[in-house]
Amino acid sequence: MKSKWRLIVGAAVVAVSLVGYCANAQRYRLAWSDEFDYKGLPDSTKWIYDVGDGCPVFCGWGGNEEQYYTYKRTNNARVESGYLVIEAHREKFGDADYTSARVVTRGKNEWLYGKIEVRARLPAGSGTSPAIWMLPYFDDRPVKLPEDGQLDIMVHSGAEVDVIHGMVHTSAYNLSLGTERMGHIQLSAVDKRFHTFSIEWTPTKIEWFVDGKKYHKAVDDGTGKDGWPFFNPFYLILNVSVRQGQGLESTDWPQRMEVDFVRVYQRKPKKRPQDDEFMDEGF
Repeated sequence: MKSKWRLIVGAAVVAVSLVGYCANAQRYRLAWSDEFDYKGLPDSTKWIYDVGDGCPVFCGWGGNEEQYYTYKRTNNARVESGYLVIEAHREKFGDADYTSARVVTRGKNEWLYGKIEVRARLPAGSGTSPAIWMLPYFDDRPVKLPEDGQLDIMVHSGAEVDVIHGMVHTSAYNLSLGTERMGHIQLSAVDKRFHTFSIEWTPTKIEWFVDGKKYHKAVDDGTGKDGWPFFNPFYLILNVSVRQGQGLESTDWPQRMEVDFVRVYQRKPKKRPQDDEFMDEGF
């Protein structure tokens, strides 16, 4: 009897999951993707590089980072065996002792609202910090942080190997003030298994997921741009940074993040009930 009930309950759980998946699929259409089904450098029609050590404006990229981000160097960024590989090396490069890569879609593709998902396997070295995140794009000026907003889809530290973080940074809510809107989830064996990290972003809220499980939500609190600057198109950033004070000497180098795919979905158009005209579905 117990086995029978286990089967019934299991079938019910699967059915509910499938209903949720189908409903979610009906709301979105695939707008952009990179499946990494090629070899060599990242696709130049989709990705460019942030290069250097952040100086003179943000030396250490604003976070005490040790690496130099290189340009079109397959040692640090390449596509092989169906994966984008971003690899940090311990090596002398100019004044830096480490190299890595930071690839971005800035100027190629930016998005306002939607669902962004990235399937990746992360490094586990204690000196590494891989990230999947977004910044706003302005064609007439550089971004200003934190007032313009930063959206972290996934941030991981090798010092906390089983913890994944997701957060937003704004003028009112940020790490410097100790008011950050951050969520986290326990996730084991991030360097052994691929996981899908995603957000669903609407005009009034952002929700974070790992493998389809929601673990965090941030909402517009009605205080204006200081609290919610997420009304401009944002571009995507993938990188592996090397951080001070995170056990650099005990880390085995190189360390890599492997990305299986990046997919951006946006809301499907919806017919008006009274006619055949199309409109954007409400959020």
